[in-house]
This record gives sequence, C-alpha cells and structure tokens, in this order.
Amino acid sequence: MSDKSAFSIERKNDGVAIVRIDVPGESMNTLRANFAGELEAVLAEIEAQSEIRAVVIASGKPDGFIAGADIKMLREMRTANDAAELAKTGRRALERIANFPKPVVAAIHGACLGGGLELALACRARVATSDDKTRLGLPEVQLGLLPGLGGTQRLPRLVGAEAALDLMLTGKHLDAKRAQRIGLVDEVVPPPILLSVASKRALELASDAKRSERGRSGRRGLMEALLVKNPLGRSFFFDQARKRTLAKTHGNYPAAERILEVVRIGLSRGIEAGFGAESAAFGELAVSAEARELIGIFFAQNELKKDSGTSDDSAEPRKLRRVGVLGAGLMGAGIAYVTAVNAKVPVRLKDRDDKSLGRGVGHLKALFDERGKKRRMSAFERDREFLRVTTTTSYDGFDAVDVVIEAVFEDLKLKQDVLREVESHGGKNMIFASNTSSLPISKIAEGSRAPERVVGMHYFSPVDKMPLLEVVVTDKTAASVTATAVELGKRQGKTVIVVRDGAGFYTSRVLGPYLNEASYLVSEGVPVDVIDRALENWGFPVGPLTLLDEVGIDVGEKVGKILHAAFGERMAPPPGVERLVEDQRLGKKNGRGFYDYAAKKRRGLLGKSSKRRAVDPSVYAVLGVEPKADPPAGEVAQRCALMMVNEAVYCLAEGILRSARDGDIGAVFGLGFPPFRGGPFRYVDVVGATEIVRRLEGYEKSCGARFRPAPLLVEMARAGRTFYT
Repeated sequence: MSDKSAFSIERKNDGVAIVRIDVPGESMNTLRANFAGELEAVLAEIEAQSEIRAVVIASGKPDGFIAGADIKMLREMRTANDAAELAKTGRRALERIANFPKPVVAAIHGACLGGGLELALACRARVATSDDKTRLGLPEVQLGLLPGLGGTQRLPRLVGAEAALDLMLTGKHLDAKRAQRIGLVDEVVPPPILLSVASKRALELASDAKRSERGRSGRRGLMEALLVKNPLGRSFFFDQARKRTLAKTHGNYPAAERILEVVRIGLSRGIEAGFGAESAAFGELAVSAEARELIGIFFAQNELKKDSGTSDDSAEPRKLRRVGVLGAGLMGAGIAYVTAVNAKVPVRLKDRDDKSLGRGVGHLKALFDERGKKRRMSAFERDREFLRVTTTTSYDGFDAVDVVIEAVFEDLKLKQDVLREVESHGGKNMIFASNTSSLPISKIAEGSRAPERVVGMHYFSPVDKMPLLEVVVTDKTAASVTATAVELGKRQGKTVIVVRDGAGFYTSRVLGPYLNEASYLVSEGVPVDVIDRALENWGFPVGPLTLLDEVGIDVGEKVGKILHAAFGERMAPPPGVERLVEDQRLGKKNGRGFYDYAAKKRRGLLGKSSKRRAVDPSVYAVLGVEPKADPPAGEVAQRCALMMVNEAVYCLAEGILRSARDGDIGAVFGLGFPPFRGGPFRYVDVVGATEIVRRLEGYEKSCGARFRPAPLLVEMARAGRTFYT
C-alpha cells in the first residue's frame, strides 16, 4: 500500500470543504490503522481555515463509501486490551467529527457498512443515493464482534433502541429508502446530485444552530422516552430482548448479548459509560474463539470470490447471454429468479405443459411480489426484472442459450433423456448443468454428445435465500465449463464451491450420515424433540428431524439408498425407517412427518407462536419404539455432528473436496453447520484430531462400525497435524 494519505480536500467557493476518502491501491475504502491520524490532520487543517463553513465527507471510489474497518488488523491483536485500545483510538477520531465546530455531513454512495456507518453516524446529517449499490448496516455481529467506534451508542440515539438493535443483532443491510424510513438517513437523492444536496444541507446546518442541534439528537418517540427516562420500562424492554436473542442464539454467539449489554448501559448510565463498555466488550470479543472462527469464514468467502474453480489458469468463463432452465417447479423457478434478478441474464424457462409452466410462473410471481412487498424494488423494477424470464413448452429459443440448467425430478433416466433432448435442440457449444443433489454427474452424462460440457450445479432450497452453490465436475468436464458455472453462480449471488463427482458429491454425502444418526437415536427411543433441541443448542439452525421433514422423508430415504449402495456399512439406515414412507409420512409437504402439521404451533412468549411444532406421537408407533431414552444432550449432539465431521474428512481424503476451506464453507453455508465452530475441519483443529478420534472410537465400540474414524483422521492424530496451519 502507498504512503499517500487516503484523505484529500476540495475547497468550494460556497464555503464547503469536500473531504474525499480514497484508500490508495484498493478497490474499496476500509478504515486502516493510520485512519485516525490522517483524519485528525485533515480536520485540523479545515478548522484553521475560517473561510470553510461546513464539511461534506464523500468517497473517492466510484461505487463505495466505506465498507468497514480492515479486518486484517484484528488478526494482529493478541490481547483484549490491544483490541480495546484500537477501538478507542478509532472512536476518539469519530468523536472529533461529532464535536467538530463546523457541521459535517456524510454523502453516501455504495457500501456504508461497519466502521463506515459509524463514521456517518458521527456526522450531523447523512445524505444517500437511491442507487441499488447503496447499502447501510452494522454487520459486526456476523464476525462475532460489536460496533466498536461508538455505533452502539450513537445509533440508538438516532433511530431508537428497537430499530438500532434490529440492525446490530442481525447485521442486515438497508437500502437508502429503508434507512430513511427509520431516520438513519436524512435525504435520498439520485447519484448525480449527491454532493450538491449534501453541500446544501451542510450550509443549512452551519447557518441554523437549532437545526444543527436537532441533527445531533435524531428522532425519539414515546417508546424511546420510556426507555431513556423510565428504568422499569427499560428493564422490561431489555429483558424481553435478551430472551428473544437467546432463543435464537442458544448462547452460542456472545456478541449478541454484549450488544444488548452495552446499549443498555449507555441508555441507563449515559453515553460516556456506554462508550467505555463498548470498547471493553469489543476487546474481549475480538480475541474470542467465536470471532476467530467467524472471521476465518469471512476470509474464506473472500478467497472464494476470486477463485475460478479450476487449477487451469488459462481457463476463462464463457460469455453469458442467455440461460435456459428446464423444469418450472420450486427449484427451477428459484433458479430462474436469481438468474434474472441477480445475474441480470435473460432466462428461457421450459416445462412439459402449460399447467406445469403456469405453476412455475406462479412461483416466480410470488418471489417478485415478496420483494416488492418488502420494498426492495419498485413496481417498475419488478416488472422489468420479470420480463427477463420468458416461458415455453417446447425447445424454441434454446439454440441461443449458453447454459441450460436442468431442474427436473430426481430420476437418472429422466435426466439422461432431458440431456439428450436439449442437446438435439441447443447450440453446438451449449453447457448442460444438472441440478441434482445426489445422482453422479458422470452417470447423467452417459450418452451425451459432449460430456466435456456437462457439469453439476447443485442449488439449495429455497434458491432465493440459500447462499451456497455446489458445482460438481467429472473427469471429463472442461476447465472453461467449470469456470463458466462458477462465474454464473457468483453472478447469481451464490458462494460457490467446486467438488469432484461422486455419489452425494460433498454436501448430500456428509448430510446423509448426520440425518441417519438422528434416525438411529429415534430408533433407540430418544424423543424426536430432544434430538432436535440438542442439535439446535449445539448451533445448527434447525434440528435434523425437522430438517428431514422439510426436505421430505421420501427424498431422504431415496438419497439414503444411493449413499448406502455407494459406501456400504457406514451409511446403513436403522431398521424401521422405511416404514415411515410406507405410512405416507413424507414430511411437511403432505403434512405428515415427525411433527404434527395439522395442529397449530405452540404458543410462546406474550401469546406469539413459537417456531417449534409439537411432535406427532403416532410416529413412534410406526417405528415400533417407545420414546423413553434420555441421554445427555451433549451425547446426542456429538453422535450426529461427529458423523458429519468424519464423512467430511473422508471426502477430503478421496479428493471430492479441493480443500478443507471448501469443506468448511460448504457445510456452513449449505448445511447450517454452526458458523461459530468454523466448519467440520476447523472443528477438528480446535478440538484436536486425537480427541476426535478418541470420541469416534468410543462410539464405534458402543454403536457400531459406522463410527470408525476416517484413516486420514487417524493419521493426523498420530502425526499431530492440523488441517489449517
């Protein structure tokens, strides 16, 4: 990085100084270690010039304000005190903005996140562009941290505690219009007039002292008055917020609880006490085990954004002008949606008849309408994006398609037939991608005229929400085809991993034994809800049996047979599971599974429905078991989680995975492996391969050969090696 300052000053004739932030040599601005000193030098220079009446802070980058603090700095922190001092230094720099004698206005275009938003919060006012690229948020909780530059104190005072906690506890991003609705942004304008409007507001603040003070205080309603002035109301609010937070985090994410704590301190004891609590909490969180793993995932994601998916440096992704989707069910409609909306590529959607196609269009319309209801796109934008999707019951237009993604029923012969059909109608260079969760791509490609152009693109349901895409390559898949599939996935907004072909690939293969073990526990008499609760407390978003109901018990059985045939004894299902399908218990889709979908959800706090349904007691009779076993929750969680971890190591040893990094990302973003544990391979490194082998061997003795440790794990335990250096 250059020694050149990231700050520059443009003095205008109207008395406004435009301070531009442009970190040299970087595509986006981040707050670096030298930020505080450089900012102080700029502000001191402006303060000394009486002809400057007001200041506007803007970005020198074309499409970004400030994306946050440089996370690399945190990796250099060795103690909580070091991290706390780093936060204090940055916060004091922003206090200089907040207390500056001349009003400072933030002119925001592009990403305004983390420390970038905290800088904007220190300003007297904020003007943002209406551009889609403009996003505001405090995502620190997703890294196991909290805002450390004063954000936990300034945001509640500006938008109210309820809205502030919603932003900080979720890490979500707001577009400019939504930010304006909660009072975070003062004005939203088209990009060309951003600086002129921000300058005008800055001059108005300079000439109107009362308005300037209002700009400092923000908005407060009746609820905020109760929170700030009424200890009883404040206590009730934060007690309820803590209960809701723990119900979601199960105590696994300490950053969320610390955010509540420091906001509460600030509102009850004053902003200076809040600042002190914030710095101390930031320091402790920055060196926590949870933050270490979450930050590791952050860097792994960034590495994958630059990964073409192939070791062939000469492989270039092909130009994508149009994508075809075969099958207009929920998966096909979802794939069409992310292609049209995120990738901005026209889609040709095909199904076998008008009725099936009509259902697909209905699914698509629901996705677009949902986005409109959440005000994430205008009616005009919704209609424009929708027009990118055209429909057909024939192969008309497929000769102009660059990539065809097949999303038909999970049947090998059907997929082979569809491949041959589309090859006879498509262009000579068309890429065929199969969205299959378990069928080997090499089997689907049998009989293809061009097996080198066949690849797997395994999406997760619901496609518009699930972040992972698993690209599956065979020994014959061309490197340029792999690169094209990866590029398309990235443009669709996906985190993409590339895996080698094989039964179940990676994600379905490691999910199989995890779900299988939950079924073994049920067959031993462990209650369904006890199993699910144990895994949720361990960190999974939902329990394995709830997940099986969601996926479909019949689908689980079908994939289980494929994995059992491929891997033998360690994938053998427990006796009696097949009776669930015979009893037409398919899960949520037909309202009959492990849980009772006819009954209303249980009532929870303040009369609201809890997310947990009641178990259908008749499921035990179908399985022929009495629900009475009560093993420790830790043992239930370990048995299921270790099966996933062990199979992940098998996948790495066999070359299904290209790296431990990909295995961790795939498990976290595709299967919900607890992010604060870092993924299966990070988990092994933290616990130690020797200890993991010891646990597996113990369960092998008591439960059977399916727990036999993967040879690579045994080897690593003996050698004292880790997956990450």
